[in-house]
Amino acid sequence: MKGKIYLYLFVFALLLVIFQFVNSKNILDTYEKRLKMSETKIESYKDSVIKLADKNLELMHFNIDHNEDAQLYFERQGYDSEQLIKIIKDQLISTNVYEGPDHPIIPYASMTDNKIMINTIKLINHKWIVADFTDGKHWGELFLTYELNKDQDLNFKLIEYTMYAPNY
Repeated sequence: MKGKIYLYLFVFALLLVIFQFVNSKNILDTYEKRLKMSETKIESYKDSVIKLADKNLELMHFNIDHNEDAQLYFERQGYDSEQLIKIIKDQLISTNVYEGPDHPIIPYASMTDNKIMINTIKLINHKWIVADFTDGKHWGELFLTYELNKDQDLNFKLIEYTMYAPNY
């Protein structure tokens, strides 16, 4: 009888060891799969970060904030380029406050009940500006030049403009 109990205990212990081994192997395999998926995701994220950094560098190319020559142009004339850039943008946005139906810069009249206004401004360099405008339904873009005269006044000159057909 004692022999049978030892045999049953041995078989039970053997089954328990086999169960633990299989269970541990499954857990280990699951962790390895997760690790490989995580490594794959990390690689794809690294590639995405590199692509975004390249795209960001490309977008910064025509931007006065990253154009040292344009900033030096202002600094040689005795201006703080960062302050002057803010002043230029503020003065262009201030043209949105106007009386009557016609904007002082935008050559289109509003086709809705809203005023037509400049929204986004991008200073390209020390002479050129690209801006977009809208009346809430219709929108377009402007290409302007600007000049700071001797009286410290900014003069904007409209070079080219376009309005896009509405999407109805």
